[in-house]
Amino acid sequence: MAARFPLATSTWDDKEYAALQAVIKSDMFSMGPKVKQFEEDFANFFGSEYAIMCNSGSSANLLMIAALFYTKDPAKRLKAGDEVIVPAVSWSTTYHPLQQYGLKLKFVDIDLHTLNFDLDALRSAVTENTRMIFAVNLLGNPNDFDVINDIIAGRDIVLIEDNCESLGATFNSKQAGTFGLMGSFSSFFSHHIATMEGGIVTTDDEEMYQLMLSIRAHGWTRNLPTENLLTGTKDSDPFNESFKFILPGYNLRPLEMSGALGIEQVKKIPSIIGGRRDNAVIFQNAMKDSDKFYIQQEIGESSWFGFSLVIKPEYNKTRKEVIDMLRAEGFECRPVVAGNFVKNECIKYFDYSVHGTLDNADYIDQHGLFIGNHHYPINEAVDVLSNI
Repeated sequence: MAARFPLATSTWDDKEYAALQAVIKSDMFSMGPKVKQFEEDFANFFGSEYAIMCNSGSSANLLMIAALFYTKDPAKRLKAGDEVIVPAVSWSTTYHPLQQYGLKLKFVDIDLHTLNFDLDALRSAVTENTRMIFAVNLLGNPNDFDVINDIIAGRDIVLIEDNCESLGATFNSKQAGTFGLMGSFSSFFSHHIATMEGGIVTTDDEEMYQLMLSIRAHGWTRNLPTENLLTGTKDSDPFNESFKFILPGYNLRPLEMSGALGIEQVKKIPSIIGGRRDNAVIFQNAMKDSDKFYIQQEIGESSWFGFSLVIKPEYNKTRKEVIDMLRAEGFECRPVVAGNFVKNECIKYFDYSVHGTLDNADYIDQHGLFIGNHHYPINEAVDVLSNI
């Protein structure tokens, strides 16, 4: 039976279905001009020089890490064994590409209230061995990039962002996902915009963009500009560039249908984010004085992917009991992303260390959950939540 208050609902209307029909009528389903237009529209909306679409937000993270291994710039280039600082709470595919490229992860605790980096812990975790910080903007909440930029100032440390849950969030009026060298976004169904499956990377760095163009499609040159930073000038005969491989790549290309959907979805971002923020005001007013739950403390302007509920120590209920109460009223619930990721079995395959303790990540792992937010009013859900 469908949940009364689900985690995610569709943001499509007739325009998206018409876009799908137009692709069907064109009889061109693999990556083509609709994907290209979506990339241009997305970059324009977020104020980035470049955007590259791929088949998922997970693949977007993979593209970013791969590109850093093949850049010609020694200040950006990573190699196996380099130290990367990550928050202890995020989704699995923040971490998996780092493991797959042989990087050494240093897990840092999160702030119990913002759910992003504990900034004091982050500052003390950075050493001369740190080559990159992978900031994750969790559940719609941007990090405090003023502090993070202060931490890395004058150091050869690359900053990238996993912004898959936080499309439309801003910090000091700048879009989350555009503070680092690169930022990843997701357009999976349950996220702010939906293209069936899909991911996007934004960057202002031309070389990073061109590296990802190649890596996204087999490592070949076909999709590179005629004049490019990777090979110089391409052969004027396209036959000679058809199967010319320069990098160990993947096939992470999106479908043309996803690009067509994205064109329509980008137009709706202001209303989608506006609706979610309106709901957040109602949620915050209802829950700010709760004696049972901590709610997420906003940094900048969150795009409110969902509403976290972290059980306070003085509330004598287990998480299972809370979830059972919520489910009985029709709420769909999930853990706060993957909880403390170090507790997952797959960690045995990682080269990693833990900086200090992960007390807050452990607490979230045992006492945290979140419920859904949407682009339309959810007053009824907030009222029911308040009365449970």
